[in-house]
Amino acid sequence: MKSGGSFGQRLLRDMRKNWILYVMILPVVIYYLIFAYTPMYGVLLAFKDFNAKLGIMGSPWVGLEHFKRFFSAYNFKQLLLNTLGISVYSTLVGFPIPILFALMLNYLKNRHLKKTVQMVSYAPYFISTVVICGMITIFLKPDTGVFNIIRGVFGMESTDLLARPEWFKTIYVWSGVWQGMGWSSIIYISALLGVDPQLHEAAIVDGATKVQRIIHVDLPSIKPTIIMLMILQLGSLMNVGFEKVFLLQNALNRSSASVISTYTYEVGLINSDYGYSTAVGLFSSLINIILIVGANEICKKFADESLF
Repeated sequence: MKSGGSFGQRLLRDMRKNWILYVMILPVVIYYLIFAYTPMYGVLLAFKDFNAKLGIMGSPWVGLEHFKRFFSAYNFKQLLLNTLGISVYSTLVGFPIPILFALMLNYLKNRHLKKTVQMVSYAPYFISTVVICGMITIFLKPDTGVFNIIRGVFGMESTDLLARPEWFKTIYVWSGVWQGMGWSSIIYISALLGVDPQLHEAAIVDGATKVQRIIHVDLPSIKPTIIMLMILQLGSLMNVGFEKVFLLQNALNRSSASVISTYTYEVGLINSDYGYSTAVGLFSSLINIILIVGANEICKKFADESLF
């Protein structure tokens, strides 16, 4: 194929030569154009006083008024602290546990036991959020819940944990760890399979224990994978799962369960304040962009690894 010509000419020649490949990728391109890029047009709502009769372009501009309104809202601090609190808690607990779980499975010699443990740990991931929240509610019921029955055996009084705001974050995070631990460990297990066996053989000859092999062989080998997933995790710090929070939320734990995603739902769909809700959602997205770029630069500088 000729190398001369403009980019458009070279692309056209390549499309003629490999047209089957371009036809195969066309549905994916159309999907992202319709469901990812076209909706970006709606971001204009964050800067307009939206009126359904006038449409997005016909509605009057209000500039940054929606953002000022959000920053001055009486519950802004609470929403931000709850969102960050749940996200940071989830990251500190939920990020290292799949790594530890993958390392333990990697050293499990019994193949049948290993496959059984993997299957059991993966299963909760495929349970829907609605069912998970229903299970949590049933298990934590004050009178008939398993948790309070066990408490009663030890002579302790029953308690409604879902009605206590101080327990909401713990319930949310640890139920999420149980549900996603096995599935999240898959990528680490795959990375560990790529570790050179000769490194382990050399470490064994030198008298290294399993813990020393993990620290000096396994973890350095999968460091690029860990850093990549850490950057992605930090880049979604403001994204707290709406469904689970909404389903576990009640009037008694609302002080800890109100997050930005549920607030966006309330002002957007319930109160039909579309411009304001768009501004709140855009604020979260901008913070996530800043976090992922910042985390990437920090990892690039101090760990010599980065996502981009």
